[in-house]
Amino acid sequence: MKENTLYTKIARVIEEQIENETLKLGDKLPSIREIRSFYNVSINTAIQAYLELESKSLIESRPKSGYFVSKTSRRKFSLPSISKLQSSNNEKHPEDLITKVFETLRDKEITQFSLGVPDKSLLPVARLNKSTMQVLNRLEDGGINYEPVQGNINLRRTIAKWSLVLEGKVTEDDIVTTSGSMNSIFNCLMAVTKPGDTIAIESPVYFGLPQILGSLGLKAIEIPTHPVTGVELDALKKVLHKISACCFVTNFSNPLGCLMPEEHKKELVKMLTAYDIPLIEDDIYGSLFFGSSRPTLCKTFDEAGIVMWCSSVSKSLAPGYRVGWVAPGKFKEKIIRQKLLQTISTPTLYQEVIADFLEFGRYDHHLRTFRKNLYANCLQFQRAIESYFPDNTKVSQPQGGFVLWIELDKKIDTSELYATALRQKISFAPGRMFTLRDQYRNCMRLNFALEWSEKLERDLKKLGNIVKNAL
Repeated sequence: MKENTLYTKIARVIEEQIENETLKLGDKLPSIREIRSFYNVSINTAIQAYLELESKSLIESRPKSGYFVSKTSRRKFSLPSISKLQSSNNEKHPEDLITKVFETLRDKEITQFSLGVPDKSLLPVARLNKSTMQVLNRLEDGGINYEPVQGNINLRRTIAKWSLVLEGKVTEDDIVTTSGSMNSIFNCLMAVTKPGDTIAIESPVYFGLPQILGSLGLKAIEIPTHPVTGVELDALKKVLHKISACCFVTNFSNPLGCLMPEEHKKELVKMLTAYDIPLIEDDIYGSLFFGSSRPTLCKTFDEAGIVMWCSSVSKSLAPGYRVGWVAPGKFKEKIIRQKLLQTISTPTLYQEVIADFLEFGRYDHHLRTFRKNLYANCLQFQRAIESYFPDNTKVSQPQGGFVLWIELDKKIDTSELYATALRQKISFAPGRMFTLRDQYRNCMRLNFALEWSEKLERDLKKLGNIVKNAL
């Protein structure tokens, strides 16, 4: 047995003992040497097993004392349901509901469980400000001149070097910079579709995507999505003859947080290549994994240039910088022409700042801390929901990202509950926002990329009571 496979099996055995409470919060774990002896493995394999558990915030190391159980991942609630296959002609948009949610940003007293943006306390604001000043001082033109249309060369080069998950398949020449990931997706859709075309999307889906489809005159087919493994490929196969493109989040989808297994990614790319159907791969959450390594991309398995890899730092580092990129495969020239017509170029300064962060390791350092905080928060939120929400609640178990999908009793309409929660200074995202169809009314999405506090727990308790009182 390969040792790199063995360490994950050792980690899983210990994780299961934590889940079933054989090992309880605060229990001391066997030492590295004891693990080595018991499993007859190398010291390195034993260390890797514990690093895997540490990356999930399940155990912690205490100086001169050893390793201890720091969290419990036991779950009382089951996973959310899988939707049925749904097509849409874009006649139903929950635009009023989306507007109401965004209007709450004006009130700083409202606890924002609703929007998929990390709290500034979790981001390296001071270091970014320092980098901005340093970059500004060294730019010969002060950053006021146009960049090449394809984008800042330093940023494109560092993205290519940083994207090791692509196994060296992407070079600086393959990348076009954009104003965030949604701008990438918008340009990709423009490049591969025409009004009236039908696009396959996930269900539930990030509420911004249907808005883009509607603005471009495109139709949508919502593909059922499993809360753990992502898009149901058998359902997608049935509609391949109807669609012009797919747009999926394969790593930690929003709102489910699901992760498509590597074998499914290979099968998806093979299937779409056979039909020459482009795949717009939204990878905005890909670096926010809770496991030991970043998951692969569909782009890794793309030999025909049909996969358009879109990403940005908006969810992980600097939302307001609007720095994103796309590796559009065989559609690169179309994307560049569209960018020239729309924006001519993207701003120099923030591209240089992000390139600087990527180049000198500060981004990876930040991500390690950020991921640990996110996973710890995820467990805190799940524990609070299991404590304060009704017993028939269903909760997603995301493997990365920072949103939870909650399915409530079918009698509940979260669109109606929203006004009640808002009066108590709590905002969440009602489930109806995440579909073009009349479904998910009994669901909600919560953002857990917030600084955990007693107030946050009290607000989750309030939200749980609001749900209970509605039954």
